[in-house]
Amino acid sequence: DHVQAMQERKALHTLLAKQQEDLPPRRMKDSYLEVILPLGSQPEIREKYLNVHNSVRFGRILEDLDSLGVLICYTHTKQEMQPKSPLSIVTALVDRINLCKKIIYPDCDIKFTGNVSWVGKTSMEVTMHMLQLHDGDYSPVLDATFVMVARDPENKRPAFVNPLIPEGPEEEEIFKRGELNKVRRIDFSTASLLKMAPTAEERNIVHDIFLNTLDTRQEGEGTVSFRSRKLPPNSVWMEDAKLKGLQICHPQERNIFNRIFGGFLMRKAFELGWATACSYGGSRPFVVSVDDIMFQKPVEIGSLLLLSAQVCYTEKNYIQIRVHSEVYDANTREHNTTNIFHFTFISENEVPRVVPNTYG
Repeated sequence: DHVQAMQERKALHTLLAKQQEDLPPRRMKDSYLEVILPLGSQPEIREKYLNVHNSVRFGRILEDLDSLGVLICYTHTKQEMQPKSPLSIVTALVDRINLCKKIIYPDCDIKFTGNVSWVGKTSMEVTMHMLQLHDGDYSPVLDATFVMVARDPENKRPAFVNPLIPEGPEEEEIFKRGELNKVRRIDFSTASLLKMAPTAEERNIVHDIFLNTLDTRQEGEGTVSFRSRKLPPNSVWMEDAKLKGLQICHPQERNIFNRIFGGFLMRKAFELGWATACSYGGSRPFVVSVDDIMFQKPVEIGSLLLLSAQVCYTEKNYIQIRVHSEVYDANTREHNTTNIFHFTFISENEVPRVVPNTYG
């Protein structure tokens, strides 16, 4: 029972470290895990992972990566004498997932590997790899970087995690990259358009797009108005490249903290993003990468989850999709953004150009 479990977790507060220095340092190999998903050897689990094109549903892989990321962090922070961890470990963001294979086969075993690759005071970066068995060998399918945060037993405030000590030049390089990733994320969030004006280069791009869509058929320079716009050939207005979805958040999808499991949110957002890319490009899209998924707010059970997917950039066969997710609380009538997802797809054929109509 989740209510009882949450009550029992309150007693774990006494096990939290007062400062990070009180926790024993860990090595990268201490949190290293290997997990086999036996799609080849256990056909009965295949159904859950199968899509209509007879390959593996990528949304399911997102769920598995999220679960594995959390498990790796619990392995990093595990204390010998404690049967239960006082930490609530949650996904803060997906930094990136890059795929090197278009198709994941539904009848060959999959291996996930991963470990903690960088640690702050309360946050951990996890690097994961997925491989698939072919002719007796595991070949790489994707690499993923997640950032997890540790919170107190009731998931109310941050909690300290064990420091990480890199061993040897290779691990020091990995750790340094984790530090750079953190700096890049901070820079990226401060350069948000909601806080800063676009750069000169960005302003020129916006102006060029605008000039390309002006309707110049009207006689004379003086009568070309800002409002009369025309769509360039083989293009689609951005506002016509949207899909929306709604999810009711049932208890079945909850995690141990009685909130909606982050992997489930990622799967739902991915599936809507895929459908948007599919209807926009008119042929089967393949996911190439997943970027910058920010988990801004937890999603409570019983909320209505509104998802809106938007084609926001195209180039040749590539389609970039942004999925915005918000929760609607029927009691307070409030809308709150919970996540923003970015997915890059490649389509079988070249796709029309997407063209913005407004400055926004």
